[in-house]
Amino acid sequence: MLKMDFLGLTTLTIIDDTLKLIKERTGETVTLEEKGFTDPETYRLLRTGRTGGVFQFESPLATDVLKRMRCDRFDDLVASNALLRPGPLDAGMHNVYIKRKRGEEDVSYALPELEAILGNTYGVITYQEQVMRIAQVLAGISLAEADVLRKAVGKKDADLIKVELGKFNQKAVARGHDQKIVDELTAQIETFGRYGFNKSHSVAYSVLSYHTAWLKTHHAAEFMAALLSAQIGKTEEVIKYINEARELSIEVLAPDVNESGWRFNVVADKRIRFGLGAVRNVGRSAVDSLLAARKDSAFTSLHDMCARVDLRVCNKRVFEALIAAGACDSLGGHRAQLMAALDHAINEASLRQEEAAKGQGSLFGDLMGADTESVAVATLPALPNIAHWSESERLQREKDLLGFYISGHPLEPFRTECELFASHTVDRLGEWSPDVVTLGVVVTAIKRQFSKRNGAEFARLTVEDFTGSSEVLVFPEAWSVISDRVRADIPVLLKGGYSRRDQGVEDATFIVNEVTRFAEVRASGDLAVAIDLKADSEVLPSVMEDVRVMVEKNPGSAPLELRWNENGSDPIRFRSRSLTITASPVILTDLRAILGVDRVRLVRTGS
Repeated sequence: MLKMDFLGLTTLTIIDDTLKLIKERTGETVTLEEKGFTDPETYRLLRTGRTGGVFQFESPLATDVLKRMRCDRFDDLVASNALLRPGPLDAGMHNVYIKRKRGEEDVSYALPELEAILGNTYGVITYQEQVMRIAQVLAGISLAEADVLRKAVGKKDADLIKVELGKFNQKAVARGHDQKIVDELTAQIETFGRYGFNKSHSVAYSVLSYHTAWLKTHHAAEFMAALLSAQIGKTEEVIKYINEARELSIEVLAPDVNESGWRFNVVADKRIRFGLGAVRNVGRSAVDSLLAARKDSAFTSLHDMCARVDLRVCNKRVFEALIAAGACDSLGGHRAQLMAALDHAINEASLRQEEAAKGQGSLFGDLMGADTESVAVATLPALPNIAHWSESERLQREKDLLGFYISGHPLEPFRTECELFASHTVDRLGEWSPDVVTLGVVVTAIKRQFSKRNGAEFARLTVEDFTGSSEVLVFPEAWSVISDRVRADIPVLLKGGYSRRDQGVEDATFIVNEVTRFAEVRASGDLAVAIDLKADSEVLPSVMEDVRVMVEKNPGSAPLELRWNENGSDPIRFRSRSLTITASPVILTDLRAILGVDRVRLVRTGS
């Protein structure tokens, strides 16, 4: 009897979409079955931990196992897929495999006959098929009988296990094998039954694991675009994979009515355009209308777009969402102007579409006709002369429509502080640690709650950094102290840790104890402004005099350090006793304009 499992996996869709994107952009037809399973670059990607989007290997534990075992062959993937299950993890069998593969522990076999069966897994019983083969070889039973043993152990049927293992034990000893060794093997097989995984299943999974890793290695932009498209509507996953793309030096661009499709698409070797389907309040029918309208030529202005789409499906709400998400930035003007001009553009376009439907001509001709289009464009009203939205408003509107920030981030002005002071990033918050943990984040939501036990107020905060967002907990005692310092969209440094009760828990809760605003960090004296100069630098005395004048005009709490590099040795540090400076973005920009971008940076004092 042949048993087959048919799985409906999103991964299969991602692979198919990736292949289609490659074909559309390059004309190349990639046949994965012809690529084999020996590509060194693919295994290099896996063992360096770049496993985001790789089937079955995205978890921190799976990534760590591939790195530790120095994955370099397909059998490693197959074994890992089998060993990364609750049973073998509890038994520590993955650690035995890793140590033996790396030569840190001798590979041994209880009997010579086992080497042919367990050789590929370094003597570790890893698959159900190995149990069957051991029973066949040592006890001389048929594979059909061995399968009964496998089922008994796998189903944890105590009575049946006793009977079948008893048969194996007796027949193996009867064939001349040592009783003590057979007893040990019997115990191992019984233990294995609690976690046994069949190799055929693991191989099938590993084929998908390898194919996703190969595509990510050799066609990263197409793979990441397909991966992001599969996550439309799942904000946390989209954020995670956008960050993964950026770490692969792939730029994820904001949506654009002239370049975006419904899904994420690749517009250059290292550039992905955001899909319109991921913009809230923009439905499929509206996107279809936009794509049909721009088929022959790109939109040239807001009025042009409104005139050419079907206003029955592209209503004001759709246009507002597109403008706020940055999808209309290529149409001229800034977002505040486009939003202010929207009503007029829709009304004008609606009037013309109604006239066209009735067969009437307008005073300025038919906007939809090619002969009069230039006349229509020439008569378009100018966009209103109003101020830009503030950066905070622009980013907040983006987040409201996309679920996250795309053209910037409230933490961006404090990126250096995050790198200097934060010990962890948000995407690692679920990993329990005994140490004090520091995070650089923006608080995006505050949920105040009251203890049922004593009525004390505590809080759950939704926090976000460049890697994603998560929820953290503030107990009543700490909340009573820091509540007035926590505000939405204010960049802060959080310090806290984990309860010992959560050790070993898959998604441990991070508990906040202290909050410091980044603006206060800059004013605390914990940051210094460092000027890096080399012995062969051609910095004129007049340039350094300009620096001195600027520092004297902008005194602050940040010490000023000169770091002198000579002949590649460790820099010699000189700290001014009399000069300090305000470490604001504006001052740092001005200093870099004088000295050069690479010569001015923020450092922790004493580092």
